[in-house]
Amino acid sequence: MSIPDGLSASYAPLDKALQQIETWQSAGEQIVFTNGCFDLIHVGHVRCLQNAKRLGTRLVIGLNTDRSVRHLKGGQRPVQPEWARAEVLMALSCVDLVILFDEATPEKLIEQVRPQVLAKGGDWQEDQIAGAKFVKSIGGQVALIPFVDGFSTTETLSKLRDLE
Repeated sequence: MSIPDGLSASYAPLDKALQQIETWQSAGEQIVFTNGCFDLIHVGHVRCLQNAKRLGTRLVIGLNTDRSVRHLKGGQRPVQPEWARAEVLMALSCVDLVILFDEATPEKLIEQVRPQVLAKGGDWQEDQIAGAKFVKSIGGQVALIPFVDGFSTTETLSKLRDLE
């Protein structure tokens, strides 16, 4: 699905995003990176993103493209197109930049962004986090953000199906 007329993209093209990140880093700002599908934003997402932002100055989100979400989650996902997911994320005051990525993992994007902090939800193990070894190799840190039990997109979709 394309962006409807009259709406501007809420995500940055990669070249412009990397220029902005370089400007922030040159000014001494700490870049925190996280990623995900963010298909149906819920309180777990919001708390994770707010906590991630507290770890640095700027929060950059790698957002899976629609194609990437379908590959990871199956043909019924995403529920919302990438432009809409990006727009919702950018409406959150804790989010500074959204960059789309089309690969199965954000590893390549993380290597380009070179964040000082790589943040993921506490439901992940550090050895499972794409880009963790790279971030640590450049002197950065990996942060696990506490998981909010009872909130996930999969659970929300399941509850909605039960209503049918």
